[in-house]
Amino acid sequence: MNKDKFLDFLRFEKRYSFHTITAYTAELDRFFAFIEGEELSFQEVDHRLIRHYLSLMKEQGREAASINRSISTLRSFYKFLRREGMTDKNPMSLVRALKTPKKLPVVVEQDKMVALLDTGFQDDQDFELVRDHVILELLFGTGIRLAELLAMQERDIDTYGRKLLVYGKRGKERFVPIHQTLLDKVKHYLKLKYTLDVENKSTTLIVNKQGKAASRKLVYDIVRHYLSQITSQKKRSPHVLRHTFATALLNNGADLNAIKELLGHAGLAATQVYTHNSVERLKSIYKQAHPKA
Repeated sequence: MNKDKFLDFLRFEKRYSFHTITAYTAELDRFFAFIEGEELSFQEVDHRLIRHYLSLMKEQGREAASINRSISTLRSFYKFLRREGMTDKNPMSLVRALKTPKKLPVVVEQDKMVALLDTGFQDDQDFELVRDHVILELLFGTGIRLAELLAMQERDIDTYGRKLLVYGKRGKERFVPIHQTLLDKVKHYLKLKYTLDVENKSTTLIVNKQGKAASRKLVYDIVRHYLSQITSQKKRSPHVLRHTFATALLNNGADLNAIKELLGHAGLAATQVYTHNSVERLKSIYKQAHPKA
């Protein structure tokens, strides 16, 4: 099936993540259900039908950013079909993405995050408490993505060089430095992990109490639980800590290109979004401090 060939192309040649493949699959399933309802094949689709499909999404209440994800998926799909000679036209060539308002990255106040982590372990022999603390320290201390954290192995920690080997999007490798306090906490966590009385203990760095690789849901729940103690904002995900890491570096004078390398961004444009947060911070300071503000 053409859809399966396309997804295999994304999985094995483009090396997209499991999360991205899942999102593409959902978008294509939705599109194929639509054209089947119209009794058309994908070769018969033209730009007018695509626009009709997108307008139906809008009527159903999908936001512009969500519709743009559908547009991006279909654009990639038809580009693949043309490359493979499965169709001689591209209905997406006359379809443009919708304008979306720029959203600033959601962050946690730096001082509150540092205070939370500085409280230390409530019980430094409790495996789950220590692990939860290490998860927070790694996400805030290195800015790695959730998928990168979950994929990290014990061997990826260079204790001598004080750095982590991180496997980013599409298998791209990078090294991220870690400070001594974080390294000490990781070492302590690993000692407790080695004492877990379980069979088939995973070599994955972050594991559950059964010694198996931690799930996305587990890490989400841990981060949400702890961030709820220091912020009332709705968004309390692991990615918020990545944003907080980048914003903290920028506010403290780090070079934008260096932040780009630490985050594993392919281009500088993705990193520049954090400069908006810094501008907003300066506006706030100006408003509070200037007598004419």
